[in-house]
Amino acid sequence: MKRSLHLLGVALATLLLIAGCSSPPSEPSEVADLVHVVIISSPEMIQLGQPVQIEAHVTQGSKPVEDAQKVEFEIWKEGNNEHEKIKVAHDRGGIYPISRTFSEEGVYYVIAHVTARDMHVMPKKELVVGAVKSK
Repeated sequence: MKRSLHLLGVALATLLLIAGCSSPPSEPSEVADLVHVVIISSPEMIQLGQPVQIEAHVTQGSKPVEDAQKVEFEIWKEGNNEHEKIKVAHDRGGIYPISRTFSEEGVYYVIAHVTARDMHVMPKKELVVGAVKSK
């Protein structure tokens, strides 16, 4: 009986030692650790048939993310079930750009699907093309 209690005590002490030395799963500890994405369109007032630059600005803290695993724009016109997906490559300083020309007036939506540093971020932006009122 003494031997069983001794072995149980040693096993319990070993278990506590192992549990105390293990590190918690890696999770962002602060908001600064999160990947942040902002979609910017230029020009802001989009004219029919004129090219527009759409950019995803990707940062983590105050530093640009230049090594995102995947950046893809999903674009569709309001009321349309067809969504176009366009893969985007890094240009410079955490900016992932495309140039797009819209052939129909309307309200469009862009989602930037960004996977970087074990995080997935999906901001959405509304684009108004031509003389249409947004909601």
